[in-house]
Amino acid sequence: MTDPVAADWYRLADTAVLLDGFHALKHALRFGAEVPVAVTTDRRTALALAADLAPDVRDTLDALLTEVPEATYRSFVPRPHPTAVVALAVRPAREANLQQLGHTPRRTPVVVLDNPRNLGNAGAVIRLAAGFGATGVVTTGTLDPWHPTVVRAGAGLHYATAVERLTVEELPPGPVFALDPEGDDIRGLKLPDDAVLAFGSERSGLSPELRARTDHLVSLPMRPQVSSYNLATSVAMTLYHWSAL
Repeated sequence: MTDPVAADWYRLADTAVLLDGFHALKHALRFGAEVPVAVTTDRRTALALAADLAPDVRDTLDALLTEVPEATYRSFVPRPHPTAVVALAVRPAREANLQQLGHTPRRTPVVVLDNPRNLGNAGAVIRLAAGFGATGVVTTGTLDPWHPTVVRAGAGLHYATAVERLTVEELPPGPVFALDPEGDDIRGLKLPDDAVLAFGSERSGLSPELRARTDHLVSLPMRPQVSSYNLATSVAMTLYHWSAL
């Protein structure tokens, strides 16, 4: 006899967003994600965790979580999460994200990752952008910002900001401030609320297309002979500078 939970999971898995772990599910629910199925190997422990760390979604999780055998849970995930919680969520409509990214006047910046390579770095940036209340995060190039590894690194906070992959030509309106070692020191600049903050690839920096679109090159303070910062660190420093002025 077919397990109805497993049947629902496999029916939805190809098009849904994988929320891997309690914290990803918690954040997604807080920011309005539609979650048709969520499972755990231990409801009691998961709900105790919610009562301790996220009482605002505890009742929602109580109604949503289904307890499944360990073997069933492991068949749903690439690798087990310490919280033994996993869910599937509906991805936000692209049209709604594009409308949010393109809306003007904008009160918070858009972060652009130009041809990023590292899935974990992209997820960390989305988590940062959500924390700062950025309008959204846009990637160019081949990396899928909704890849399960990116969502896991972002702790489900894709639902707290608009996340899309676009071409350079499709970037939202606003002055483009791109990070580059040869740019003007960021400490002497005020970044406007409608800025498009662009960060180059971890390996090769800004693409020629993005550089041609840039209005201002900006540099971060860095000790001589230190070659670069981690991508997420660069984004954090830039967003903090924007928020502090």
